[in-house]
Amino acid sequence: MTETSPQAAQPHRVLIVDDEPALLDALKLALERGECEVTASRSFEDARQKLLAEPFDVLITDVRLGAFNGIQLAVVARDRNATMKIVVFSGFDDPVLRSEAANLGATYLVKPITAEQLLEELAPLGVPIV
Repeated sequence: MTETSPQAAQPHRVLIVDDEPALLDALKLALERGECEVTASRSFEDARQKLLAEPFDVLITDVRLGAFNGIQLAVVARDRNATMKIVVFSGFDDPVLRSEAANLGATYLVKPITAEQLLEELAPLGVPIV
């Protein structure tokens, strides 16, 4: 009989944020296939409220989110959970944003991003690449 730890049975809780509905839905679906519990948000403020109200293991966010940006959201996430995995993505390879993300311990990806890229980023957490 093989025992699994209670931690192994818990899916990773992921908050994914993008104001582009088609991309948000596609990434959400892919992460759910990767056995993650996914919460999707289309705005900075909605995502910020969710980060303050619920525990998450992972934040995946677009940089451009209206008047605010994903780096600001990453700061909120890091303040809430110092070990949270953070992935920031943008349509531009901006060295300043890349540096800001790195200073927060976040991964910076340039669009177009694929579900496989995200799953590879989460693989060290035990998320299967499907």
